[in-house]
Amino acid sequence: MTAEPSPDSLSLPLELADFRPGSVWLAGAGPGDPGLLTLLALQGLRQADVIVHDALVGERIMALAAPSARLEFAGKRGGKPSAHQDDITNRLIELAREGHRVLRLKGGDPFVFGRGGEEAQALAEQGIPFRIIPGITAGLAGPAYAGIPATHRTANQAVILATGHSCAGGPDWKALAATGAPLILYMAWKGLPGIAAALMEGGRSADTPVGVVTDATTERQRVLVTSLGTCVADLEESGLEPPAIIVIGEVVRLRPVLDWLPKEAPHG
Repeated sequence: MTAEPSPDSLSLPLELADFRPGSVWLAGAGPGDPGLLTLLALQGLRQADVIVHDALVGERIMALAAPSARLEFAGKRGGKPSAHQDDITNRLIELAREGHRVLRLKGGDPFVFGRGGEEAQALAEQGIPFRIIPGITAGLAGPAYAGIPATHRTANQAVILATGHSCAGGPDWKALAATGAPLILYMAWKGLPGIAAALMEGGRSADTPVGVVTDATTERQRVLVTSLGTCVADLEESGLEPPAIIVIGEVVRLRPVLDWLPKEAPHG
């Protein structure tokens, strides 16, 4: 694998935005492959005084931060000790009021199951200037790196992004099953037995293809193709571990044709 370029060696083609002291940039770092990082997120990494980052932001992306930047971990991982959301939000406000340029760096996109909306709302209420920098969400990039398109003209005209973990009780899976649209699920690993059962009760066939993409877009990425009726047992036997994106629908059948990623070398 080639060495990572140093932050000082990465010159931006233009000045994209003014990162002012006392402001917060809420940025998405993408799903893992550093090549999917946006230019604005890269500018934030190079100019921030403090970077408050999540667990899913990999070391190769954090290595692009300016050497002078202070890094503060604020990751949340299921089943493990995690920072409380209120503490993270209050820390962002505190750092901005101290006059720092604060980069709040999240995996994927901050507004797609990333709690970016909650943090932006709190900043707005406190009068803290902020900027939203969208990122490529793992729910689209992970399947794409596995050769599974989110949409295909011959297969679907809609796609549903849903979370398998919700403090409000989660989606109505039977209602989602009735749409016939492919489902792309975040944080659904533990809830998959109940989700699969509810989808089949809602009318989805047990033969509906399922794709599970772990460590999406990284050199550790693995893919399991199974079916709705057997996915729980197959996943238990696979040896795979989260984080994972789970795709349920006919678009998964396109993987044998569209699986483009070289197997012999790591990517990103």
